[in-house]
Amino acid sequence: MLNRINIRGKILNLPAFFPDATSGFIKSMDSNDLNECNIDGVVVNTYHLLKNNFIDKIEKKGIHNYMNFNKPIVSDSGGFQIMSLIHQSPELGKIHKNKIIFLLDSKKIELTPESCIQLQLKIGSDIIMCLDDCTRAESSFKEQEKSVERTIRWAKKCKKEFEKLTKNMKNKPKIFAIVQGGDYKKLRKKCAESLIKMGFDGYSFGGFPVKKGKLMKNMLEYVSNLLPDDKPKYAMGIGKPQDIIDCVKLGYNIFDCVIPTRDARHKRLFIPGKEIKVKPKYFNEKFKCDCRLCKNFTLTELHNFFQTDRKKAEKLATIHNLKTYSNLMKGLQ
Repeated sequence: MLNRINIRGKILNLPAFFPDATSGFIKSMDSNDLNECNIDGVVVNTYHLLKNNFIDKIEKKGIHNYMNFNKPIVSDSGGFQIMSLIHQSPELGKIHKNKIIFLLDSKKIELTPESCIQLQLKIGSDIIMCLDDCTRAESSFKEQEKSVERTIRWAKKCKKEFEKLTKNMKNKPKIFAIVQGGDYKKLRKKCAESLIKMGFDGYSFGGFPVKKGKLMKNMLEYVSNLLPDDKPKYAMGIGKPQDIIDCVKLGYNIFDCVIPTRDARHKRLFIPGKEIKVKPKYFNEKFKCDCRLCKNFTLTELHNFFQTDRKKAEKLATIHNLKTYSNLMKGLQ
């Protein structure tokens, strides 16, 4: 099994977990906090950077200097927003053959496979994702078939644009393609085989990975077996600790999710084996980790901080969850 990759001179030990720094930051955290948590890297989102007019600002410094963070940074393509916005609410945009148009607050945002790659290269990401048509597993075969056709066509355009723009680049980022197809093996196979023929640096399980509230383990395993073992396998959006453990056994070695940071802000802490709600009681010794929260405060004190100093509470809870995830990944390496 692949246990490490070199990304522009940075060694990434696998498996690795990347929390979501959607717009170039994680709420309540600064770069010192991130380094303290010893996380593997972060994921930013091209769509949100574009929507918030951050691209040009980041381009001047590069995403690493902008975040003051020197570990690997993945940039998602914006394909997830096709599912979360357009597929869910068609009035928020339209999918064309070779472009996506988002309509939000009287603002028009256009993404093409080519511009998606251009934007990610502009900010200086370490891993660049192809533009894909993300779907939910419950979508019909016909809808999934259209998604796969678009994803394959866009991946080809992304690869061509990437090669054109990086042909003279000495220290190239990696480019990953995303396998769509919902809960249909025939479509997943078609998508995976087409992308493998194009030749990418890594491959991702795309689409919402949960169906009827349950992780799609059978499909995750099926897709993992289709993908080359000498390339990274990225299970996008998977972030519950047990799901990560299960997916590592299936062959995946890169993960990302909003769960540890979002849940921290909602008073939910992860400890080995389960998640607990912050209530006025003390940590048991066996639940403590080596983070700033566990070293200096009780759960009762954290509960009080949520009442009196929300910013401090969210920072401490986020540090705890990210440190717990970091420890989990180190234990799986």
